[in-house]
Amino acid sequence: MCGIAGQLVFGSAYSARELTEITTNMVRQLTHRGPDDMGLWSDDTSRVYLAHRRLSILDMSIEGHQPMVSASGRYTIVFNGEIYNHAELRKELPDTPWRGHSDTEVMLAALSHWGVTAAVKRFVGMFAFALWDSLERQLYLVRDRMGEKPLYYGFVAGHFLFGSELKALRAHPRWAADVDRDALALYFKFNYVPAPLTIYQKIFKLEPGCIARIDGSSATGRAEIQRYWSVRDAGAVALNAGSPGGAIDQVEGALSRAVAGQMVADVPVGAFLSGGIDSSLIVALMQKQSIGQVRTFTIGFEDGAFNEAEHAKAVAAHLGTAHTEFYVSPRDALDVIPLLPTLFDEPFADSSQIPTYLVARLTREHVTVSLSGDGGDELFGGYNRYVWGKKLWGVIGRLPLPARRAAARLIRVISPRDWDRIFTLFSALVPPRLRFSTPGDKLYKLAQLLGARYAGEVYFDLISLWHGLELVVGAPGQSRIANNASRWPDDLTLPEFMMYVDSQTYLPDDILTKVDRATMGVSLESRAPFLDHRVAELAATLPLDFKLREGQGKWILRQILYKHVPRDLIERPKMGFAIPIDSWLRGPLRDWAESLIGEARLRGEGYLDPEPIRKKWAEHLSGKRNWQNELWGVLMFQAWRERWL
Repeated sequence: MCGIAGQLVFGSAYSARELTEITTNMVRQLTHRGPDDMGLWSDDTSRVYLAHRRLSILDMSIEGHQPMVSASGRYTIVFNGEIYNHAELRKELPDTPWRGHSDTEVMLAALSHWGVTAAVKRFVGMFAFALWDSLERQLYLVRDRMGEKPLYYGFVAGHFLFGSELKALRAHPRWAADVDRDALALYFKFNYVPAPLTIYQKIFKLEPGCIARIDGSSATGRAEIQRYWSVRDAGAVALNAGSPGGAIDQVEGALSRAVAGQMVADVPVGAFLSGGIDSSLIVALMQKQSIGQVRTFTIGFEDGAFNEAEHAKAVAAHLGTAHTEFYVSPRDALDVIPLLPTLFDEPFADSSQIPTYLVARLTREHVTVSLSGDGGDELFGGYNRYVWGKKLWGVIGRLPLPARRAAARLIRVISPRDWDRIFTLFSALVPPRLRFSTPGDKLYKLAQLLGARYAGEVYFDLISLWHGLELVVGAPGQSRIANNASRWPDDLTLPEFMMYVDSQTYLPDDILTKVDRATMGVSLESRAPFLDHRVAELAATLPLDFKLREGQGKWILRQILYKHVPRDLIERPKMGFAIPIDSWLRGPLRDWAESLIGEARLRGEGYLDPEPIRKKWAEHLSGKRNWQNELWGVLMFQAWRERWL
């Protein structure tokens, strides 16, 4: 795992020496991503500069140093990620004079032999790379299919800049990008900025499964974007497994092969283990294929409502892993908050960023690579909204809209806190699989959904926080909204629609962004076997009832896991990786929050309308409502603004 940065210069008064210094400074901002080595390559005639920070995982020798030039001298690459099938590709390129055994060298040989697009389609892995073609004077930027590795780019005053994180671009002396208020409005809707937008005007994320080509021979350059892979296309043909048993065998086989490939490294490897279905299955398949004990890691909380450590410990004991756990104090978690604006570079407000960072930090003390269960929910139907969304729309979609709105008003007569108390009184009468945390807030979410006019709107209402443009001052309108329903296919059932959109948006822009920044912030490489594109393609072909069955998600993954772990260690309500932000905002974080969202400050800064924020803040402090997610989004923007603007 590494960090890359660079520039292609079209018009600049800087000398070659100055451009080299600038590029060096850009990549130094990414030292945390690659503490082991740094390299820079330039072509002063073409005015292209490529830089690399290395975290050594494969081929620890000098032969793995980047930037790396192809044997012919035509191509130069800087690469972040891992190509898991590099050994197989090497066998397909028998006439190549190999210098070492790094996957980067294999990539260059493949790109030289097959061409950029054809070679990329053969790569199995996670990757973001920049490739300079000196013959055609073309710069290529490429991102992996699922979006595990990040890549940002944009034109700034005659310089085409790119980097693994925004902080590399911001280090350029010509940087002068303004906040994109339209993107900011979308951030408050989702608590992340959806691709291809960033928080800055005219600076973009390269979307997953895409190649950008920039013509260095033209006067000004232009980024042409090509999509080389889509999970939608991959799922166009239904799986013909013959029976559920056949499908189970196919999925287990594909996932086992992905796990085996991702366990290969020249450094110690472990795994995150929460005790949930996804991470438990990955660890079970790792232990089955390992000659020794797999190292597993988890963090716990004293507050039982947020603690999964006991479940993880039980799974680890059954599988026989070498398990390490660390119980986090509120002080440990609170100390992470000042790091977040620098760690995440642009506003990002998934509060599980805090425990994710803490478990990454714990893991890095013991290993350099860690496998995770990320992607299982989106690909195999793990989120509660997939089950409940279908059921809810099946009921409310048949009711007249005025009747639904009347029902919503009745729900809101009782506060969420009182609904929680009512559910607690009767919880013993409710089956375990129907119990869930914060029932009052979920009922209020239901009240919001009762106003949906069509099925797709149920999904967007479920995932949206601040609605409309009521918060951002001067936002021009969400004409570029990445999550607009008109962008998505209309021939899917509601659960299929939800899973598809989540895999294209929430997964890369929230989950994978969170994991990448948290792990790279401590120089740990995270790998996700569920995101092997062959597993993702197989998941896309599965019939829906292989994912959702009997009111539960991930049916097929459960059947595989039951072969390795007793059912009673796994079956419990889905908890998620959460922390008690709601109570912290009323307690130890109250003064910090008040300092960031004071009415005079908000009004003076000119980005946000204080009125809706102050209203939610008052309701939260009083306990009338739990607005933790909405308020966390505001606080993370304010903390980011204070750090970077």
